[in-house]
Amino acid sequence: MPYASVLLKLSGEALGGGDGHALRAQAIDVIAAQIRQVVDMGRRLAIVVGGGNILRGAELGDTVSVRATADQMGMLATMINGLALMDGLERVGVEARLMSAVSAHQICEPFIRRRAIRHQDKGRVVILAGGTGNPYFTTDTTAALRASELGCDIVLKATKVDGVYDKDPRRHDDAVRFERLTYREVLDKDLRVMDMTAITMCMDNHLPICVFDVMTPGNLLKVVTGEPIGTTVTAS
Repeated sequence: MPYASVLLKLSGEALGGGDGHALRAQAIDVIAAQIRQVVDMGRRLAIVVGGGNILRGAELGDTVSVRATADQMGMLATMINGLALMDGLERVGVEARLMSAVSAHQICEPFIRRRAIRHQDKGRVVILAGGTGNPYFTTDTTAALRASELGCDIVLKATKVDGVYDKDPRRHDDAVRFERLTYREVLDKDLRVMDMTAITMCMDNHLPICVFDVMTPGNLLKVVTGEPIGTTVTAS
């Protein structure tokens, strides 16, 4: 089915292009062009950005001794990516607003639910950075939370692979892709579509999830208009 309001979870690696590191203008342009297609159809779009192309708080154990501090560093990385994505969207004529759960009033707005909805009412794309503003929570959980708050119809997890597999398709030639899964299957099989907190929140709020390859031009529009792309996770 087509979706009128979507939450796009965009990994930092997607903004980093082929190697998934730093920021690549070509990767941002591919994503921005697809977002414009969705906006031109009148769909409401909110985007949660990750920061893995710059750093991951969970991987800083050998550098930073306090997990909360490492996670805060990761939140700042998502703000950098949010600024880059907003710039890319403006280059293709899409009006966007960067909002963050972490206060940084010189460069972005604070996330306030009603204000975010108001931006969407005006046709703007809302980019959400800073995670939940709390350590120990991933941007996957942020996506599930913000989608619930903003009344979205679906969470779209944009990756560099074309769905969910039973094993890593980049390492195993015999990996099998799932077309549909239930929340319970994802949890029981430990498929790591999203973290357990995010999956449980989507399950509790009846939010379907679609995992798809965002680097193939046109895929985002296909998902939003209801074409069977990637892997869909639902209650049944």
